Amino acid sequence: MIALLSVVIPAKNEQENIEPLVEEIVASLAPVCPFEIVYVDDGSTDNTYRVLRELAMARFPQVRVVKHQYSVGQSTAVHTGVTHAKGELIVTLDADGQNDPADIPALLEAAKSFTPGQCFCIGGYRKNRKDTAWKRFQSRIANRIRSRFLNDDTPDSGCGIKLFPRETFLKLPYFDHMHRFIPALVKRSGGEIRVVPVNHRDRRHGTSNYTMLSRLWVGIVDMFGVLWLQKRAKIAHVVFDDE
Repeated sequence: MIALLSVVIPAKNEQENIEPLVEEIVASLAPVCPFEIVYVDDGSTDNTYRVLRELAMARFPQVRVVKHQYSVGQSTAVHTGVTHAKGELIVTLDADGQNDPADIPALLEAAKSFTPGQCFCIGGYRKNRKDTAWKRFQSRIANRIRSRFLNDDTPDSGCGIKLFPRETFLKLPYFDHMHRFIPALVKRSGGEIRVVPVNHRDRRHGTSNYTMLSRLWVGIVDMFGVLWLQKRAKIAHVVFDDE
């Protein structure tokens, strides 16, 4: 049994989605393992921070809140959350409720096959996505292109629910939008990738902070950046240590 699991959630203007998601996380993990929920408020302009603070003080001591003074993006929010997390294992979730916390125990079960100190990432696979047909088509094409170029062993790199050791993440090269390429970056570091089918749900409240064009442009630029990193990766296999 792990000492502590950290659930890291980047959030921007998600005030209405916070309480139901926290309730689901607690219900899913309370019987399974010790855990904390690290929310990173990425410069929200609504009441996200106030709702989080009130929940943490009144009902859920497992909730910890970190606030960015202004928005710096999802990848930096994830990085902030992992940096402040206390758990040896990290689970990331999107704040909009589309990821189902009930899937976390399955990811934890898959993690049992890895040894302490091993580098790995377990990614969710949204086999039955609750998106429009147009968005599913875009995602399918993008995943095929990314997989062909990066060979990252995952059919759904954009799925927000992932599990990995904190130590693994902190060794990865950091850059904006890196959260979309965690499996490729973990594999570049010599780690192993596993995929677990997960549930996907409609967003409860609010609207997405991304547009099709913004995803497309940064996705292309970043994919070639990750490919550049992969081509220059060197993994040392130590066979003798004289200490």
